[in-house]
Amino acid sequence: MHDVAMIDDPAAAEASLDPVRARLLAELSEPGSATTLAQQVGLTRQKVNYHLRELERHGLVELVEERRKGNFTERVLRATAVSYVISPSVLAAVEPDPERSRDRQSARWLLAVAARLVRDVGELIAGAAKVRKRLATFAIDGEVRFASAADRAAFAEELSGAVTSLISKYHDESAADGRAHRIVVAVHPTVRREGKG
Repeated sequence: MHDVAMIDDPAAAEASLDPVRARLLAELSEPGSATTLAQQVGLTRQKVNYHLRELERHGLVELVEERRKGNFTERVLRATAVSYVISPSVLAAVEPDPERSRDRQSARWLLAVAARLVRDVGELIAGAAKVRKRLATFAIDGEVRFASAADRAAFAEELSGAVTSLISKYHDESAADGRAHRIVVAVHPTVRREGKG
């Protein structure tokens, strides 16, 4: 089971967004059968079986084992991942494109860049998994409290200069065997959610 899996098929995305199926995916972080799940979600075993077949058809759950119970076989399934992210490519016709506008201070441009990041990293994870290789990535996640808008602007300017300097130092256009890497740096207000600090 993966920690996070990318859903890049529109039909799989639709299947995962159904409230009953989303609940079943959450319950299937631990293996379960239609019988045990029916008790947990308050549906009949037949309805749960229907939803499980749809999730399995889209690769969101997998068979762990089959157990013989009297005159029927109980199928034990589990989710293929603990969490799922739906790729923006699922809505390809209206997928955000950061190339449409490059306003570095626009929240909409930041959202388009983040969508591209989600799509690209999802594709890289899938490709690395197919060839059974580790994907080399790096991320920094932190929080800073600015005393004023002027401090935030000064921070953004200094951060931009530092990143530009690092890129100038390490970028080698002539490296024949080199591999290009995308850099995304974002600063946005912290979202406070109930029950989280």
